[in-house]
Amino acid sequence: MTDIIAFQGIPGAYSDLACRTAFPGMATLPCQTFEAAIDAVRSGEATLGMLPTENSLSGRVPDMHTLLPESGLSIIGEHFQRVEHCLLAVPGTTLEQVRTIHSHAVALGQIRALIRELGAQGVIEADTAGSAALVARWNDPSRAAVASSLAAEIYELEILRHNVEDAAHNTTRFYVMAKTPRLPPVDADNLITSFVFRVRNVPAALFKALGGFATNGVNMTRLESYMVGGQFAATQFLCEIDGHPERRDVRLALEELAFFSREIRILGVYPAAPFRLAQRAAQISAE
Repeated sequence: MTDIIAFQGIPGAYSDLACRTAFPGMATLPCQTFEAAIDAVRSGEATLGMLPTENSLSGRVPDMHTLLPESGLSIIGEHFQRVEHCLLAVPGTTLEQVRTIHSHAVALGQIRALIRELGAQGVIEADTAGSAALVARWNDPSRAAVASSLAAEIYELEILRHNVEDAAHNTTRFYVMAKTPRLPPVDADNLITSFVFRVRNVPAALFKALGGFATNGVNMTRLESYMVGGQFAATQFLCEIDGHPERRDVRLALEELAFFSREIRILGVYPAAPFRLAQRAAQISAE
């Protein structure tokens, strides 16, 4: 095993930036797909994987719900990466020269004000870092890219403007994945348990299944449903709660959930990230 962390994308992607920010001592391994990043960890080519799960603007990342339960990996941590879009161009370019802005479709949707201001045309590319690589290759001052500052460094582009995103809270949450679980002590503070479950096909099954969390005072921070196997009648839920599954209140809540569920699968038990704790503290003080 080597100190390598795998991510989906090419060098300079926001996932690459997340890896370097969270684990500055590790080498990053770019992978073409999420499946390839998972395989790299599973095979031992990489020690860890950094996989995006949700974004504060665009919501959940497609495919993560179905990939993670079957991946054979465990969530051992979370990382929140602020998405700071930069307008990149070949050195010497001025804003007045920019006619087209190239980036991923989601990124283009997050910089509408900039596109209007410059009177430019947004052009969809496969990803943000890839658009930076294209702009560097074209060497055309009329073409700019929106990507990370890391992409500017890697592809030797000039940053014409920092933080061009419309919303200042644009943040992506990542799961840190490993081949084996790293279970914290039961009494450790600020733990999160992520799991998936399927309820039985009986009336009010979901209501009854979740009742144990309320009666045992367990805080639920995430609950999402998604289709399984293309069947409209088969629904799986991704759930995240505060606490260790062996802590008494959480254990009792999970026992009640199990009574009304066909399957429960723990994806990981891990410490809450400082970003989450800071947001929680700010919310409490505001109330």
